[in-house]
Amino acid sequence: MRSQAELGSEIEQPIPLQLPMSTRRAQKAAEAIREVVSMAILAELKDPRIQDVTVTYVEVSSDLRYAKIHVSVMGDETHQKLSLRGLQSAAGFLQAKVAERIDLRYTPRITFLLDQGVKRSIEISEILQRVLPKSSGADEPQPESLPPDAAADK
Repeated sequence: MRSQAELGSEIEQPIPLQLPMSTRRAQKAAEAIREVVSMAILAELKDPRIQDVTVTYVEVSSDLRYAKIHVSVMGDETHQKLSLRGLQSAAGFLQAKVAERIDLRYTPRITFLLDQGVKRSIEISEILQRVLPKSSGADEPQPESLPPDAAADK
């Protein structure tokens, strides 16, 4: 068991500037998975349900056994759900593509999640446009100029 002095010294240590090796490795694996899956969706999947899909980012577990692939789908909500269902059914095929192209001890189990980031940013920009006044050259307040006789009084 550690004493409080030992625990206190661990807390006061500065945070290292570099990421630990496992985190860097997981980030590299996530980026490689993103590239492989996005290219396979674009070029190799023939499912008509999967259209207008963009892989935004990939989260990988620390042991590299699970991968959550976040996708953005252009279109209405029914089109998004349909594309997500198509991706879930093609997960085995895409997992095999990842296994072919990336040399890992374990092939990560793939799940797909709908990324709402683009939709939220559009909603936020619409709200801001409604709330904030529009700024144009004519609406901006002009600095008041002093009459010539007022400047002489000072």
